[in-house]
Amino acid sequence: MSQTIGGGAAPAGLYVHVPFCLRKCNYCDFVSLPIGRAGAAGLVRPYFAAVRREADRRAPELAGRAIEGVYFGGGTPTTIEPRELAGLLEHLSARYAVEPRAEVTVEANPGTVDAARLGDLRAAGFNRLSLGAQAFQDRLLARLGRAHDAAAIKAAVAAARAAGFTDLNLDLIYGLPGQTADDWRATLRAAVALEPEHLAAYALKVEPGTPFHRDQAAGRLDLPGEDAEAAMYEDAREAMAVAGYEHYELSNWARPGSRSRHNLLYWRNRDYAGLGAAAWSHLGARRRGNVGDVAGYIHLVEAGADPVGEAEELDPRRAAGEAAFLALRLIEGLSLAEFAAEHGRSLEDLFPGAIGRATASGLAAREGDRLRLTGRGLLLANQVFQEFVD
Repeated sequence: MSQTIGGGAAPAGLYVHVPFCLRKCNYCDFVSLPIGRAGAAGLVRPYFAAVRREADRRAPELAGRAIEGVYFGGGTPTTIEPRELAGLLEHLSARYAVEPRAEVTVEANPGTVDAARLGDLRAAGFNRLSLGAQAFQDRLLARLGRAHDAAAIKAAVAAARAAGFTDLNLDLIYGLPGQTADDWRATLRAAVALEPEHLAAYALKVEPGTPFHRDQAAGRLDLPGEDAEAAMYEDAREAMAVAGYEHYELSNWARPGSRSRHNLLYWRNRDYAGLGAAAWSHLGARRRGNVGDVAGYIHLVEAGADPVGEAEELDPRRAAGEAAFLALRLIEGLSLAEFAAEHGRSLEDLFPGAIGRATASGLAAREGDRLRLTGRGLLLANQVFQEFVD
């Protein structure tokens, strides 16, 4: 059943996976193909044609639903020519009820954009740019395997402004191998000085199958450690607050009015359709993920087959638990009354003792109708989330 707000179908979102990049970073486990790899460039046009066909197939699922967020992620979408991205966005706008003022995001990496390319994307309807800055020290960027240096970040921001982008996000990563507290504070200062509307800061996660995972197994990954990582998070919270950014989600800060509308759909457990290889969809209690092999995805769609590789239907308790921990990612926390109205039972009924344990440990606080993480809880959020996961 579709979620409803005020008796009507709630707004939904679209996510489009663009699995092409310049090169794989040392920490990346996303489905992506370096564009220079043998055969990869030849997959671009067939891939975009397949996504258009999948979009047509999925459109009835969101019929009558206003689309308030469209997000082109990757990979690095801006590795691809703007005309391909623009053509796909136009196709989606014709098949789905994309709101005139919808947030339309494209991810980019410094070094893959200039004012002309960004101007083409802005003219096509993309109105939000998310730049993968990650760090402002060239040695750290090289260790990450990034294809840009710190100067390219500043150039990309200038190009974005020249192209007319007034909604800009910078992604940062902390807890990097060889990263010091001074490095991180310098990165925060440099990021804030560029005056983006939005900033996201994520702790490095070493994923299986990545070069960093192999380095870690071999004892070659010099990570700062949990205590240093926690201190970096606190440094981020302080620096963003001083600079006037609102901390609205565990890892996200925004100027007033510049919260990510598309990402809020995720954290508020709203519906979205994922298009492309490895893209996941969330429709009520249904979850599905497309096959991750790019060529395999194209083949399935061209053959008229469903490209889904995994699918599941969440039982009511599991769906409620997912909604609870996603809401707790937000600094405003979870409305217990809204939760009960949506799920038909109170949080305490579904998860006996969870609120008491979270508050007794000092990781969460109950303030009237709302349950929210404390400052300490933000550092140890997974301990609270586990209360709502079977």
